[in-house]
Amino acid sequence: MRSLAWKSVLPLTVVVIMAAAVVGYAAEESDMTGNVHSASHKSFGKSGESGEDPQDQDPAATAPADDGNAYTPRRTEQNARVGAVFEKDDSGDHFCTASVVQSPGRNMLITAAHCAYDADAGSTVNDLVFAPDYRDGDEPTGLWKVKKVIVDDRWAKSQDEDLDVAFLILDKKDGKQIQDVLGGNTLGIDRGFDNEVKITGYPTSRDTPISCQNRTTKYSDTQMRIQCTDFEGGTSGSPWLADYDPKSHTGTVIGVLGGHEGGGDQDDVSYAAYFDDDVAALYRRAQDKD
Repeated sequence: MRSLAWKSVLPLTVVVIMAAAVVGYAAEESDMTGNVHSASHKSFGKSGESGEDPQDQDPAATAPADDGNAYTPRRTEQNARVGAVFEKDDSGDHFCTASVVQSPGRNMLITAAHCAYDADAGSTVNDLVFAPDYRDGDEPTGLWKVKKVIVDDRWAKSQDEDLDVAFLILDKKDGKQIQDVLGGNTLGIDRGFDNEVKITGYPTSRDTPISCQNRTTKYSDTQMRIQCTDFEGGTSGSPWLADYDPKSHTGTVIGVLGGHEGGGDQDDVSYAAYFDDDVAALYRRAQDKD
């Protein structure tokens, strides 16, 4: 998988709806104490692994590239809802990606389940933090602490790749919920297998995000696939965003990078579990806990 797994497999999730304007972003799109990442983390699929050698910082483009090619996205309101996931604080490596999704509590993220669940321990990971719009150590809205992780019980028991989705509930920061600060995207259920999407994620080897646009294809009745370059370890949980409306500043998350092979064993081909009734039920369950 393209996120850092906790001793074997972890889950995590996030999505967003309406977005309030964010000062300093283009019109498109706390410190916490703690220790460095635990040495128990192992890479799984496209989760990242602490201690990976830094890679070339390409792609360095500041505007969207041709479909299927990754680029470095501009800082925008849309991109600010996507962030890097760390353990405890930001002193170690980020190993997964998450994003804000609309919820009644205005405090929810979506990510891959393997980012937030320790299969060996049989429990959720309880020390995750989220850094939206993280770039080169800069965190415009600071670190947000995850207080609850919600995964499907069947994922917890068997790591079913069709249920590799997690919702994260965040604590308030400075008296505000994250959706009040950044807005959020909606969750798309049963949107079909052929969609034009934008994917944004945080490779562990980079200190800036990458984005890619392309059409999704059907891999199986329960999995989607896409060709996008350079989505390596750390990109697990990246949102697959469709139908972004620049007027309302919202899009629809129809998948998160994960599922088959934890998101894929090739950097240029990625997967996502299809969002069906099971994901809708998990989303409702998460709302009951926020």
